[in-house]
Amino acid sequence: MTKPELLQRIIERLGVDFDMIQRAAQTAYEAATAEENIAENKYDTLGLEASYLATGQARRMEEIRLAKLAYQQLSLRDYDPQRGVQVSNLVLLEDLEGAVQRLFLGPEAAGLKIAEGAELITVITPRSPLGQSLLGKVEGDEIELLLESGRRTYEVIKVS
Repeated sequence: MTKPELLQRIIERLGVDFDMIQRAAQTAYEAATAEENIAENKYDTLGLEASYLATGQARRMEEIRLAKLAYQQLSLRDYDPQRGVQVSNLVLLEDLEGAVQRLFLGPEAAGLKIAEGAELITVITPRSPLGQSLLGKVEGDEIELLLESGRRTYEVIKVS
């Protein structure tokens, strides 16, 4: 998959996610404002809970909207060994056990996974520990992360 194809798939996926959360937010809003959910006493909290849910979903909807906008405005850059890994680079990492990860360093939508055949490309951002560690690295560099499960070492195999 080329980076322009990956970018298009991320934008499409965010559009689908936006539509889904928008429908969920509308349903929660309708539940919060439904006449049958008006509190009859101080222990009747169904309407209040639905309003909290609607508020949270509205916030998530805005996050997805802004992420989609960021990707629509993203300029894809080719890998420049002088600058190292930057936002919009596709990175192939390998750990000491030989496990390989394909990562796209994007501006938003961390954790989003895009399938390419049997493989997954995971979106990370520079705000994550892994994203921070990757910035400026070049092919052949090693990065080390301290995780709850212990120290993990990765080699940057390929960047595009």
